[in-house]
Amino acid sequence: MGTSQAPDGSPAADDVAHLLVRCLLAEGVEYVFGIPGEENIHFVDALDGSGIRYVLVRHEQAASFMAEMYGRLTGRAGVCSATLGPGAINLLLGTADATTNSTPLVALAAQGALSRTHKESHQVIDLVSMFAPVTQWAHRVITPEAVPEMVRKAFKTAQSERPGAVFLAVPEDIEGAPAPPSLTPLQVDRVRTIAPSPSQIERAAAVLAAARRPILLAGHGAARAKASAALKRFSERLNIPVATTFHGKGVFPDDHPNALGAVGFMRHDYANFGFDHADVLICVGYEVQEFDPVKINPVGDKRILHLHRFPAEVDAHYPVAVGVLGDPSPSLDALADAVPRRFPHECADERIRALLAEELEHGRTNDAFPVLPQRVVADVRAALGRDDIVLADTGAGKMWMARLYPAYEPDTCLLSNGLSSMGFALPGAIAAKLARPDRRVLAMMGDGAFLMNSQELETAVRERIPLVVLVLVDDEYGLISWKMELELGRHTHTRFGNPDFVAYAESFGARGHRVTAAADLLPLLRQALDEDAVSVIACPVDNSENLRLTDRLGTLSGPF
Repeated sequence: MGTSQAPDGSPAADDVAHLLVRCLLAEGVEYVFGIPGEENIHFVDALDGSGIRYVLVRHEQAASFMAEMYGRLTGRAGVCSATLGPGAINLLLGTADATTNSTPLVALAAQGALSRTHKESHQVIDLVSMFAPVTQWAHRVITPEAVPEMVRKAFKTAQSERPGAVFLAVPEDIEGAPAPPSLTPLQVDRVRTIAPSPSQIERAAAVLAAARRPILLAGHGAARAKASAALKRFSERLNIPVATTFHGKGVFPDDHPNALGAVGFMRHDYANFGFDHADVLICVGYEVQEFDPVKINPVGDKRILHLHRFPAEVDAHYPVAVGVLGDPSPSLDALADAVPRRFPHECADERIRALLAEELEHGRTNDAFPVLPQRVVADVRAALGRDDIVLADTGAGKMWMARLYPAYEPDTCLLSNGLSSMGFALPGAIAAKLARPDRRVLAMMGDGAFLMNSQELETAVRERIPLVVLVLVDDEYGLISWKMELELGRHTHTRFGNPDFVAYAESFGARGHRVTAAADLLPLLRQALDEDAVSVIACPVDNSENLRLTDRLGTLSGPF
């Protein structure tokens, strides 16, 4: 990072903006996603030549989603930046999404000078109070001397379990103030996870040893803890079936013989039958915000073992018999060592896996047009490698992907299931490609979600970030229509018109493709994914299949 100069060309003392950038570098920050404003021009200028890549976006909301997805894939806080007032407000959604999705993020926003924040003033609102409910810590920098400590605290707070978002407001007069040479970034210390307590393992083992039909649920915390290998060891040693949450998809591979798929769908899905007759639930990294535990413990009678790095939320349908706090991997290994038995094979588990396979195969071989959602899921799976990344935006498409898409590695099927924000997948795909440049990245979005942040096509083209956007076209907020039909028997105010998506993509300098028959989809996906370009594929889908699915699930009865 270069030394600033005074007007006469002599070396000048760094200002707070340069100190802030040095602190970000010390934290290992590679990217800042944002839009400059009048009140943070010193900060944006200080980033130039620093080694941190500033990714200029077209809407601050997209910047916050990019920071969130970068944090989700790396475990290091993604950073987004905006000016004061409306710019900062636009960061709010992705910041809240990060906190509810347990993802590390640091949001930086400018603020009016300290000399005017005490009174009514142009573009000044209380940003700290606005961000406080959706972050783990929100504060305003009021002196240059506080910057190193506040930046270190921001990243430590965001990245420690339970991870989430942090907000810092930097007043314009502080940003441009001189920074004394004695101010330097603080040393970065890493928080290490604790080993499980032997007494907790002993108590958990007693519960598990007495079980008749145990089942394991792997959640987002298991993916963050990189517990895949331990989950497989545990499942194979004790012959216990494993389901995942939507956020946990891939942490236990769906092609493993003990895999039951994902739970969290709005109706009683196949995997739920595995929980109906279970007496002990081993919940590893599960967080209540992922889905309501009433779906797996409706009468609250099951004994629950909670394995995580922090205690469970209190919920009447999540009564924890034993909590094992610590890194999930050694906790699973210790628990397996303490339970010297294998549980009997359950025919119901085979039936659940067969139902999932049958539904996916039905989609793969169905040539109906508009394309069936099951066909979309099957073709996306066929087009992507085991460790390629798909982001499924919120909507009906997310429901099909979450329940049916086979995932084999953690963080390869990404969705928002805490806040369930719409419009995150395109900006998220940009960040995913930056975080994982060796992976192919696909954003799968409904037409409603796509047009919420479609302007970021220009960002991807300008920044030369190759990715593919698959737009599911049904001219409708399909998930809301689905829900209305289920509860009201009709739907209203969910239909809309759309642009020509091919021409729209091309107007940004991206490539546009249109699916005109079911057989077009897989070849177009493969072609676009293999190109070093930004591509949009518009695919008409048959949303009437949504109600057929819930009708079909409603006729299922167990035990299998």
